[in-house]
Amino acid sequence: MDLDRKTIEKDETYLRQTSVEVDFEKDNIKEIIARLKDYCAQHCCFALAPVQIGIPKRIIYIKNTSQNMENNVTEGYDESIIYINPTIIAAKGYTTFLEGCMSCVYHQDGEIIYYAGIVNRPYKIEVTFYDVQGNKKTKYLEDFEATVFCHEYDHLNGILHMDISKQIFEMTLEEMRLYRLSHPYEIVSKDAIYKIK
Repeated sequence: MDLDRKTIEKDETYLRQTSVEVDFEKDNIKEIIARLKDYCAQHCCFALAPVQIGIPKRIIYIKNTSQNMENNVTEGYDESIIYINPTIIAAKGYTTFLEGCMSCVYHQDGEIIYYAGIVNRPYKIEVTFYDVQGNKKTKYLEDFEATVFCHEYDHLNGILHMDISKQIFEMTLEEMRLYRLSHPYEIVSKDAIYKIK
């Protein structure tokens, strides 16, 4: 499998595919998860969808749900939360945050530039998914954890955060960090109706 980072600079069509469900009988789930974990350990990210590294399977790997970007670069920090074949079945509330993405980048003068976008997400979601043993589960996620999950969930359906951003900026990682200090994650409503697309 090609584990190079897939970016819109050269792989936009690939990133816009719909990932296929994991087959517990045929897919080497442990190997896929190990590769996701290894990639997250080496890069500054909150989470990762396999399609971003060339594995179009419906898995979400969560590394950091704390809003603390420093956790992303701290050696050994990894929440290692796994969702296999997830589905969002309910959502409510409304949040906004400046999102970046490992895949929505381009290179300029030897530097990585991110397409950062202000995105609205639900405050709380109900999801069904399978764990690594194949057990079906239901879980409620809220606040920033819901935001991180929804970003990756969109990747499984070929949707990029740029597609739903209210405003897009071109920023370095440091510029994103500074912007978030003055424009932090905001909970607009915990109870507003949120229509799942």
